[in-house]
Amino acid sequence: MIVINVVDRDGNEKSISTPTGLSLMEAIRDNGFDQMLALCGGCCSCATCHVFIRQGPENLATASEADENDLLDSSEHRSNNSRLSCQITLADTHDGMVVEIAPED
Repeated sequence: MIVINVVDRDGNEKSISTPTGLSLMEAIRDNGFDQMLALCGGCCSCATCHVFIRQGPENLATASEADENDLLDSSEHRSNNSRLSCQITLADTHDGMVVEIAPED
């Protein structure tokens, strides 16, 4: 199990324990964050799982695939640390990561 710190849209921070191997989207959604809509279920087709990586491995700050990058471009809230949480598979290196759920577009 690893610990991820999630900041919701109201600024409330909650630490969640989650197994590795899940997507960050699944971990956030499964721990009761209703603001994580994830309408497409993790298929990288809707961008409703947009998060900001506040703290974590440096390689997480850049979109990994062209599809993810294109979807993030459609968000008016995109920043240099934006990611789609469905595209991050949790591993031990993510322990202690801090993410913020992005505002809804």
